[in-house]
Amino acid sequence: MDTDFYEYNVIQAQQGDREAFVRLIKQCETSIYKIARSILKSDTECLDAAQEAVMKAYASIRSVREPKFFKTWLIRIVMNECQRIIRQKKRVIPMEEIIEQQACSTFEGDMALQDAVQALEDDLRIVIMLYYFEDLSVKEMARLLEIPEGTVKSRLTRARTKLAVSYTVEKKEGRLCHE
Repeated sequence: MDTDFYEYNVIQAQQGDREAFVRLIKQCETSIYKIARSILKSDTECLDAAQEAVMKAYASIRSVREPKFFKTWLIRIVMNECQRIIRQKKRVIPMEEIIEQQACSTFEGDMALQDAVQALEDDLRIVIMLYYFEDLSVKEMARLLEIPEGTVKSRLTRARTKLAVSYTVEKKEGRLCHE
């Protein structure tokens, strides 16, 4: 979406226009879920992270200094919420995880690619998601993740290499996502 959309709606939302904030969130909702899904394993956790992130974004919309970077700002909030859930989860072993098998996520494309992306380490999976599914540049990812651009580039390279290997293996084995 173009920068003018974000700039106009962020300014309106900062002035108290709830509908402008809703438009912003509707524009970003798929991205919010995909980012959460790339970090968290269960749909329930993803939805919890997304809901918390939206509430925090609404409460702090006035802190957005550059309206054109709203989406990047929102993604950072989502990522922080996901990390909070992971930290919380380390302290508790939820029964629902034992009972509930992961549902297949709704990536466009085939299951083998989805499985290969989900099998990547967290730091590699997030750069793949941000780069390919959210269309962020290396520079934007470096700023968002608070790491050097060179680190983003090397993670992308490592992730692509691992994906090429595992995607090919999974395709040959004919793995499917089991419910």
